[in-house]
Amino acid sequence: MSLVALVTGGSGGIGRAVCLRLAKEGYDVAVHYNSNAESAERVCREIEALGQRAVALQADVSDATACANLVQSCIDQFGGLNALINNAGVTADALLMRMTNEQYHKVIASNLDSCFYCTREAVNHFAREKRGKIVNITSVVGLTGNAGQCNYAASKAGIVGLTKSAAKEVARWGVCVNAIAPGFIETAMTDQMNDLAKDAMKKSIPMRRLGTPDDVAAMAAFLCSDDSAYVTGQVFVVDGGMAM
Repeated sequence: MSLVALVTGGSGGIGRAVCLRLAKEGYDVAVHYNSNAESAERVCREIEALGQRAVALQADVSDATACANLVQSCIDQFGGLNALINNAGVTADALLMRMTNEQYHKVIASNLDSCFYCTREAVNHFAREKRGKIVNITSVVGLTGNAGQCNYAASKAGIVGLTKSAAKEVARWGVCVNAIAPGFIETAMTDQMNDLAKDAMKKSIPMRRLGTPDDVAAMAAFLCSDDSAYVTGQVFVVDGGMAM
């Protein structure tokens, strides 16, 4: 019987890479998306080409009821749930004095609240099963801060605290909760940067390259595997040494 994973924000970038890596590890995958159904369906087809089952599930994960329905839909579709990867997130950058209440609350709700809502629902299932893996995608910005991203950094720092607190609560049931903090990762956004900006970014990284979504996905696969059975409450920085 296949394992089952739910990946929020699974339709592109890091989320897509995590979905495909977990499929290669034998997981059936629920690919969550908010608005890009076409991309989510494309990821599902890629998963199926790897021999695993996939389903695209839509939800606004800033809403508690939507998160409850999302987790239950995954369980109903596949008959269970073994791993939750909280990857969904947005940005709304602005300097502190110019950041609006709307910009602040949107990012907190989409990034941090969603992580809490989905984790709470998954834990209710995992506790009964006496096993489960939760991997939360935070950011090095949540550890170091970043000018112009008070909302984003706060949301990602909050995920670190949520990860550690949840890990202490659910370890008794054999549930592991960990986080990954990516650094600069190659995305559609970095593809649009000019060479000068990219070179400046690379110079801040000891390994002198940007990370790839696959670098993050590899860590997620480890944290979802039996090899990490005695690892919980940890934050794994995947940044080429940038923040050390």
